[in-house]
Amino acid sequence: MQANSNDVSQSTTLQYVHWFRHSAPYINAHRNKTFVIMFDGEAVQHENFQHIIHDIALLNSLGIRLILVHGARQQINQNLKSSGLSTPFHQHRRITTRESLGCVMNAVGSVRLQIEALLSMGLANSPMYGARIDVVSGNFITAKPYGIRDGIDFQLTGEVRSVDTDAIQKHLQQHNIVMLGPVGYSTTGEVFNLPAEEVATKTAISLKADKLIFLGKQHGLLNAQGQLQREITPQGLDQYISQSQDTNSELAQQLRSAQNASLKGVHRVHLISYTYDGALLEELFTRDGSGTMVTDAHYEDVRMANIQDVGGLINLLRPLEEEGILVYRSRERLETEIEQFAVIERDGMILACAALYPIPAQEHELRSAEIACVAVHPSYRKSNRGSQILHYLEGKARSMGIQQLFVLTTRTAHWFLEHGFETANVDDLPNARQALYNYQRNSLVFKKRI
Repeated sequence: MQANSNDVSQSTTLQYVHWFRHSAPYINAHRNKTFVIMFDGEAVQHENFQHIIHDIALLNSLGIRLILVHGARQQINQNLKSSGLSTPFHQHRRITTRESLGCVMNAVGSVRLQIEALLSMGLANSPMYGARIDVVSGNFITAKPYGIRDGIDFQLTGEVRSVDTDAIQKHLQQHNIVMLGPVGYSTTGEVFNLPAEEVATKTAISLKADKLIFLGKQHGLLNAQGQLQREITPQGLDQYISQSQDTNSELAQQLRSAQNASLKGVHRVHLISYTYDGALLEELFTRDGSGTMVTDAHYEDVRMANIQDVGGLINLLRPLEEEGILVYRSRERLETEIEQFAVIERDGMILACAALYPIPAQEHELRSAEIACVAVHPSYRKSNRGSQILHYLEGKARSMGIQQLFVLTTRTAHWFLEHGFETANVDDLPNARQALYNYQRNSLVFKKRI
């Protein structure tokens, strides 16, 4: 039976309205925030780059302060080839000779002009219509020689010495987009070739940017099961860096930079693909995003529990059990199930806890787990400790291949709704969990796909 075109159109419209409504909290949260977005020269040559420019213009119109950092490796290579020159690499850095510097400067300048031209588009039938975007570039990056490493003179290859944050902030306050390239200038007037990843990272750290976004080839990182790793700690990047060191040095550079930025105060670093139309908007304005986010914020004080934590758990849980908010758990049961619990500890005191119980699945059922026993010390309930531990267990569930989470609660329904759970019924529970449902307690059921 052929679908009615009006029905299809209405369905598409409803999907758009649903997305737009759910993006509103992110629009509010991102306004006046500072984002550093880095992409290499290969991204600029990709057919999807024009869509990326449209999305960057949209972010600018929403009041987000933007610093764009572009690379030019591909263009430099092309210029060198045309000139019959070659420059060796060492430690994944180009050794920039004086005779090759002209090729570097021409490539960087041409990429900058190309981006500025795209940001100046204003055709009536394009997404840029009516957008007035002022792009500013200049000598914001002071560089110094990379020097001699392993006995090799890197000549005019440099490293970032300082970032003129005051000048950049003034332009951002005027709603200008600041654009930086892979070059820096010394106090003696020399030009140095810099890795774009380093420029982006040092700039984000110096500005205390809210986000650092790397646009690369890959759609983020994949876990051992081949699934997208949506969230990871900077420490968790170690294995990916070692894996990509030989196979993809460009990815390794981005990962090292992401790790460095995260450990030095950039709370959100994103790894997304420049080949995927809409990746930037999906990453910033949807709950699941399109790539991998590197963050230390959710995990600062969270860890899996051990047997020494049982006493602290009892002290935290007993008052809630006596009020009937939580189901009673004996010491023996806590000791048996201690490996299911995550805790937040400070100075020897358990401030918050939650447990993750995988649910046995039948052949037709999704792999599911139950989050239970979410508790926060009364003195810390106005903090985000509950959210921290919930996000931690969601990440653990994803790494285990869990596809959906369930929660049963009698008192905290709204809190779970605020954290992305949806109302469900007892019949929605996997059969193994339905068999254990306590009808006398009459808990409400919520579920969340992850």
